[in-house]
Amino acid sequence: MNPSYILVADDEPHMRRVLEIMLRQMGHTVFSAGDGLEALELARQHPLDLIITDMRMPHMDGITLLSRLREEGLAVPVIVITAHGTVESAVDAMKRGASDYLLRPFDLEALELAIERVLGSARMSRQNAFLREELNRGWEGFVGTSAPMQAVYQQIRQVAPSKATVMITGETGTGKELAARAIHAASPRAERLFVPINCAAIPAEMLESELFGHEKGAFTGAVKERVGKFELADGGTLFLDELTEMPMALQAKLLRVLQEGTLERLGSNRTISLDLRMIAATNRDPRQAIADGRLREDLFYRLNVFAIALPPLRERKEDIPGLVAHFAAKHGRSGGAPLAEPGLYEHLATYAWPGNVRELENMVERALVLAGGGTLRQAHFVFDTPPVALSSTGSATSDVPEGPMNEVVEALEKRMIEAALGRCDGNKTRAAAQLGISERTLWYKLKKYRGDADE
Repeated sequence: MNPSYILVADDEPHMRRVLEIMLRQMGHTVFSAGDGLEALELARQHPLDLIITDMRMPHMDGITLLSRLREEGLAVPVIVITAHGTVESAVDAMKRGASDYLLRPFDLEALELAIERVLGSARMSRQNAFLREELNRGWEGFVGTSAPMQAVYQQIRQVAPSKATVMITGETGTGKELAARAIHAASPRAERLFVPINCAAIPAEMLESELFGHEKGAFTGAVKERVGKFELADGGTLFLDELTEMPMALQAKLLRVLQEGTLERLGSNRTISLDLRMIAATNRDPRQAIADGRLREDLFYRLNVFAIALPPLRERKEDIPGLVAHFAAKHGRSGGAPLAEPGLYEHLATYAWPGNVRELENMVERALVLAGGGTLRQAHFVFDTPPVALSSTGSATSDVPEGPMNEVVEALEKRMIEAALGRCDGNKTRAAAQLGISERTLWYKLKKYRGDADE
């Protein structure tokens, strides 16, 4: 069990001393208080993991201390100890939020077990709260049997069992998070948390707190302590999407976490040891991002131990029929009429798919609505950019835009955003939903492409 910060509140000096010795032998950091008022003040000042309190104390008893802690939003677990126990007092303590209740005289081994149980339960509660947030995200898995995807599957199988950090590159919508989840699921850490965070979707001033966590009062608005994504991912995998959008100053702190395996929450000098695997992703060319001053070179080399490049949909168009069938089933289409009219897949293969698999899913969902449960037809798929004409050999003709790939893709992305905003009469919420991205991502891209800064 990781070392924890534990407060002992008891008006008997001998009992406090016995508990302090036992807890220090267990490896914990111990604070002590002679009454409830002193304990409450220490709880306000320090990031505690557990409070062990006597029931009867001068100035403020254990039950009142428990009530005040909860009134002030301090969710620290509390074990209540008393020599004057009754069923009623035990029930009252548990109703007020106590995690456990012990009667004196007690066996120190029983208390040690109670401490381990309560700390483990608190850790599990934090993880369950995170899992509830993640429940609807799911993991659908990759779909595709093309040669480029077979190569990706092989890379995932190779790197998953190791502890190596991974850098995943690929255009928007190619499935970078799916790849990261697949690595986690095939790793020895599969039973622990997979914690994703999108560096482009969170304002820069909030991102550090999201990653590192903070103590109550660390900054204006920090009304209670917050466990950061690093701590949540302890023992599991942390996935940093759109790494190149992270501020350079924060990249330096990230590098330190990677090198030292420790962190400190904002507003705290307490060092927390970590055991996590880091997977990062970006839709930019990392070396170009280094040249542009968007990515630290030392951080890139620390993360780029194993690189996986995801192919865009236009390079694996033989997977389109399987993807259409997969998304049709995902969005509720049952059997009956044929799924696709003749020639539909050939028609879809003429499109460049700048939004990749994500764009295809959105189009399939829209087509299902238009088809009303019937067969999907070419007319149900409206492209925002002209299809790419194919020669008799199946290769793209000279209609393909020329120039650096990043610039071409960004130009297409900008056109897609403007087209979506036009269809939605400027409503950013609806436009983001059509594009399959979050509102914050849309705001970021608008600021990037046309300088909007009003959101």
